[in-house]
Amino acid sequence: MPQVRTLLSTILLPLLLVGTAAARVPQDPPSEETIQFFKVNCFSCHTIGGGALTGPDLKGLHERRDREWAVRFIRDPKAVLDSGDPYASALASEYRGVVMPTLPGIDATLAGKLYDLIQLESGLEKSRFEGVQVSDRPLNAADVEKGRALFQGSKAFTAGAPACISCHAIAGIGGLGGGKLGPDLTAAYSRLEGRKALVAWLAAPPSPVMQPLFTGHELNEDEILAVVALLKDAAGRGEREADSTSLTFILLGIGVCAALLVVFDLAWRNRFRAVRRPLVARG
Repeated sequence: MPQVRTLLSTILLPLLLVGTAAARVPQDPPSEETIQFFKVNCFSCHTIGGGALTGPDLKGLHERRDREWAVRFIRDPKAVLDSGDPYASALASEYRGVVMPTLPGIDATLAGKLYDLIQLESGLEKSRFEGVQVSDRPLNAADVEKGRALFQGSKAFTAGAPACISCHAIAGIGGLGGGKLGPDLTAAYSRLEGRKALVAWLAAPPSPVMQPLFTGHELNEDEILAVVALLKDAAGRGEREADSTSLTFILLGIGVCAALLVVFDLAWRNRFRAVRRPLVARG
């Protein structure tokens, strides 16, 4: 009997362990909603296998943290950090105190689906969320000029994306300085701390306004590199945020109005002016 028990434990225990491990692996493919949620809300700060950006690379998250911890953190990162959790504190320290924002509308079910998505993508040879890999060659003046043309719209993006200047300003861009719908991008390269994070942001803009505009109109690697070169150049020259264009706009408006008044006065110089004065003058 002892030999039988030993034989059974030798055969069955590994099978049970394999079965238990297999049960932890998500069986259902991720939904399109989960994939889209990750792309819009997570991909600009995290890759899966592409290296750290603003936040850590999530490849192998399931090997570092269990599902319960990950779900709590995804739902409310600040609460986990404030609880004194050592792993969350270490992450905050490693990433210079940057704390992941709490995503609106996320519940335990969606957080669990994101955890499963990360686990599935981690097991692939190449995740779809590895990120765009652009050349790390030194940027030059030609790159900056190409980036300026793309930013201003004098050179169109290949896939038809809108020109950056329609929503964003940047110091030294000329004219009225650009749009005001989006943030000033003069210091974007510095704020995102370099090329890699900025490339990820341009490859998949997470903004609720930009994301629909760039879906199906993604920038290619050369275009991303050119825009990065322009933003690096602006940040490297230490320029302040682009000055407000309000005064320029007001002065331009006054000048245009004055010019129009002069034009109208010249056009109507022979207009009918009075009745009584010509009669008196003739009398």
